[in-house]
Amino acid sequence: MDIRVYTQNEQAKGHFGNGEIVENKPIGFPREGSVVDRVGPLFYWAWAKSLKTYEIPFHPHSGFEILSYVLSGSVGHKDTLGNMQKVTTGGAQIMQTGSGAYHAEELGTDTEMFQIWFEPHLSQATKRPPVYNQFDHDEFPSQVVDGVLVKRIIGTDAPIQLVTDAQMWDVTIPAGATYARPLQAGYAHAAVVVDGAGQIREAGAGAVHSATAAKGDFVVSTAEADNNVVYQADHDRPLRIVLIQVPTEVEYTLYRK
Repeated sequence: MDIRVYTQNEQAKGHFGNGEIVENKPIGFPREGSVVDRVGPLFYWAWAKSLKTYEIPFHPHSGFEILSYVLSGSVGHKDTLGNMQKVTTGGAQIMQTGSGAYHAEELGTDTEMFQIWFEPHLSQATKRPPVYNQFDHDEFPSQVVDGVLVKRIIGTDAPIQLVTDAQMWDVTIPAGATYARPLQAGYAHAAVVVDGAGQIREAGAGAVHSATAAKGDFVVSTAEADNNVVYQADHDRPLRIVLIQVPTEVEYTLYRK
């Protein structure tokens, strides 16, 4: 197993307007300078923070499946499909942009959100009509096991299913506790530490691969054989991570970055 931690200094930066919205990008666009170029079909990941209410004006998208996940605050959406909606803390918007659409988004003051792009087979995706859906926090299933809160965002039993092979969870681990997540050979875990700090390691006696991570860090784990990745919170504070699982390789050609 390979576990790598990328600090905010190794991530790309971005902004809108005169800095009304600022971004750290664990995975940036081409030439933005993030150390991680992509993780399989996980194409882009930005953590945006708004200092005041600001609208990003209409702009086009096609092909990609684009998720906006609200960590706190509110995000408004309008598009050329006729949608005009707003989602708040814990909610998500998903655009499967297909053959193309324009949209605009407005972040309220002090909003924090992830925007994440997943890459399906683009030559097929661009032949499908674009679709927009939105889900509030309480529409996502969650469960508490041994004190660990796991919210399912994408995948089986979650309201969002993608064409791209991807699953996603929002996980809060109490101080000193652990959470183990299976990782199949040929897949990767990509996780952003939203809050707290802790250790990430492979499961099993004699395991040698481990790393420490804190708020803002981006952690990518891959495995050559099936195993579990163990996430452990520091003893003095909870650890919250948003975790995505994708294959490291796909059977179609990915967009050249």
